[in-house]
Amino acid sequence: MGKSSGGDSKITVRYAGYIEDHHKAFLNIMATRRDAALDDSPFEGYTDVEVDAAFFGTGYSIANFPSLYDMYGKFMAGLDVEALFGQSFEDTVNASQITDLVAAEADLLDDDIETNIIPRFTTGMRDINSVMSSSFITGKAMIEDARVKSISKFSAELKYRLIPVAVQRWQTHLEWNKTVILTYAEVMKLYYSAKMDITDFNYTMLAKNKLWPFTILDYDRAAIGALQGATNTKGLGASTAGKAISGALSGAAMGGMVGGAIANTAVGAAEGATFGLPGAIVGGVLGLAAGLFS
Repeated sequence: MGKSSGGDSKITVRYAGYIEDHHKAFLNIMATRRDAALDDSPFEGYTDVEVDAAFFGTGYSIANFPSLYDMYGKFMAGLDVEALFGQSFEDTVNASQITDLVAAEADLLDDDIETNIIPRFTTGMRDINSVMSSSFITGKAMIEDARVKSISKFSAELKYRLIPVAVQRWQTHLEWNKTVILTYAEVMKLYYSAKMDITDFNYTMLAKNKLWPFTILDYDRAAIGALQGATNTKGLGASTAGKAISGALSGAAMGGMVGGAIANTAVGAAEGATFGLPGAIVGGVLGLAAGLFS
């Protein structure tokens, strides 16, 4: 209906009486739910996540630990490669285990000399009546010399075979120092990345709590303008798929609610019988579409 007065015009848009009645009933329901939810934010009791405690323990922060440059100075900048090789060589070739192996070999050789070589030598010298001669003393000296040379040879061969092991340990030590610095840097990067993400999340939850009344009122605004067509409402941070599903469910609920409200009035009893389930289906389709394009 429209009318004109002078140069001004006024246009009034009206809907079927049963639609306006049920929109009013819907707004009354919305007002009740709005008043109940307005001061009941689900984000009220949120506790901030403390990233420092998770990384370093309670009461500590990243400032309590060496800086990245300090770690680099300890493991790389002040590293003497030659001294490190000498240390690796000494720890490998002259380790206590190597000394024990040489000593064990000497004991085995002494036992063999005492139980086998000396008795046979003595017997042979006695058979030729040379036990008291200088040849007997010379023979024992030669046996002792052979013993010393055998132990020295065993020790030299064992240590010679360990030189590649010492070089490998030296290289592993260098690589370890480098890996320590890289790992330390990665841990720091992970900390700062997590720190920013968690701080952002904490502030997001705080903002949602502060803006909760406005979120509710935005839905109230959408309900008031429901007869004017589809409108956008501010969501709570859901994904596109979540918005689409939520829109479908909300649309279905809205369709069912409107259909049920129609069925519960005298004016629209006949219409309500046909708007219940079909209304929910149509509302679901429209809600899904609105969610996908919001």
